[in-house]
Amino acid sequence: MINTIRKYIEPDIRLRRAGCAVLALLLAISAFCFIYGTNKLQIDPAECSFHQEVQMQRDREAEEIDEDSTMCDVIYVYEDAQMTVSYTQEAYAQLTDDPITAYEYVSKNGEKLYFAHPGPSAYEIRDTYKQSMADTLMPVFNLANALLILAVSLSVILMFSGFFSTYEKCWFLSIMVLAVIVSVLFPEESANGVSGIWIMLLYLLDTFLNILCELLISKQSRYNFLVSVAVEITEIAISLVLMYRFATMAVTLLFWLPIDIISFINWTKHKDEEEDELTRVRKLKGWQEVLVIAAIALWTLVVGYWMSGLNIATDFFGGNRDLEIVMIYLDACASAVGIANGLFIFFRMREQWIAWYICAALEAFMNILAGQYVLLVLKLGYFTNTTYGYIKWSRYIKTHQEDASLF
Repeated sequence: MINTIRKYIEPDIRLRRAGCAVLALLLAISAFCFIYGTNKLQIDPAECSFHQEVQMQRDREAEEIDEDSTMCDVIYVYEDAQMTVSYTQEAYAQLTDDPITAYEYVSKNGEKLYFAHPGPSAYEIRDTYKQSMADTLMPVFNLANALLILAVSLSVILMFSGFFSTYEKCWFLSIMVLAVIVSVLFPEESANGVSGIWIMLLYLLDTFLNILCELLISKQSRYNFLVSVAVEITEIAISLVLMYRFATMAVTLLFWLPIDIISFINWTKHKDEEEDELTRVRKLKGWQEVLVIAAIALWTLVVGYWMSGLNIATDFFGGNRDLEIVMIYLDACASAVGIANGLFIFFRMREQWIAWYICAALEAFMNILAGQYVLLVLKLGYFTNTTYGYIKWSRYIKTHQEDASLF
């Protein structure tokens, strides 16, 4: 392992110095954003003073009411400002669209806070201030998180520069730079009580780990499975935070984590005789492909029907049950293709790249429906690297003439 690391360290000292300088700059800006945002949040707003009364209008389009909850949050807006008021289910049922009087207070740093009653307590002022500032500072924290993940990506390239080709380095860093840009332009909203800042961090981490794993698979490296374990843990966390895609989460927990460990062992036993870092790969027969397609269709129908009958509440889709049902069946299909993909990878089959194509298309469609635009960058990475990996594996199979059957 130590000799392998030494072998792939970039020999060009000037290039390494330039990369280290960029890495230091990324870390410095990220740290500055974190410190700046944290200091802003820590300001004590208790000394805020009353400014004026304003009439706020109810924003029905922004409401996300959970029928199983005892309290309902209603959003009122005034120009660019908004105020959230919690009502009981009984009071919410009697609520009209009439405007309400809001009391505007101004903190000592100029932040405007709005309350549904005069004379708010110090606790209410601090809580409202932190919520308001968290929304205001979200681009700052998103930028800090994005640059931190980008710095980690660059450090991987610098540490193992000799292992990756010029194309692979450019592809990897291009995807990560694009993810940083999208994460800043399209910030995530909070969901299920979790801040959009943390959700975006999970998305960026998922993007980084997935494209690194994909790249290692295309290079026929068994170390992709070590990265894949981190991928599975991250995606389980995303499913739990957003309270959705439980079919994929169950498959990840019960199938992907064990198969990653077993596959690492299996790939280690089938090293290429000439290049120790490569693993021997092969392809399926036609009748085996037909069986796989039939199994995927059956799984989608059975699991989708079963999951759609479960009463699992989430505010991620704004209460749109039809959209939830569509997502459930797409998720069931994606989980089935994922299982097939895992088996293909375990048996070192070239068809795993075709499964990646299908899975990426399904995932991209679900990301669009859910408004997860930063994850579309990951799918772009899937499509481009899948083509690259398919070509590399096909060339290897053609030159080595290995048996194409599964057994």
